[in-house]
Amino acid sequence: MNRRGGRPWLATALLATLLAGCGIRATQVPTDFGPAPSRVPCALSGSEPSTQAGRGIPVQVFLLCASQLVPVDRFVRIPDGAAEAARRVLVAQGLIDQLAMTPPSAEKQAGYATDVPGGIKVSGPRGRDAADTFRLSTRPDSLASYALAQIVCTFADSEATTADDGTVVLGGPDAQPLRRYACTAEVRSRPGTVAPPSTEVSGG
Repeated sequence: MNRRGGRPWLATALLATLLAGCGIRATQVPTDFGPAPSRVPCALSGSEPSTQAGRGIPVQVFLLCASQLVPVDRFVRIPDGAAEAARRVLVAQGLIDQLAMTPPSAEKQAGYATDVPGGIKVSGPRGRDAADTFRLSTRPDSLASYALAQIVCTFADSEATTADDGTVVLGGPDAQPLRRYACTAEVRSRPGTVAPPSTEVSGG
């Protein structure tokens, strides 16, 4: 009788005993040594300039990274001599356009993305709207949760578009009531599940 493989359990038990004596717990599954490298660092390794660099006023817009809102630097071009009210609308349109653009390669590799669709137009107040109103060509409540959070937080973070209390009044192209939105820490950290808090604004 061939006895070379007769007692495999004895070798297994001996190995387990030796491992236990060395302070190593035996396991039957492969062990992954060390933490897995992050696939979404949300940190830019280089300083890739935006194509608008040096051709406008510096602004920040909020992009998506690791399911959170993260500010990135951009530039918005504003014609010289624009009146204050017109300038606010031009800045708001520039911010929307920047949000809708595909992030450059360095940002895409770092995990940045946007959910804001292209083609959204911004206009100022009309009729009895509050003076700080921005009307979008798309109704705010029809936007995806991530897109609305990006727009609200970008506008609320801009000195040119925000109200004195850090909020922004948005409306759509129709007679739907205007709403005053705020960007909170919860919205920035969970834009997909936490909607920007808002209150209805009279007028419009």
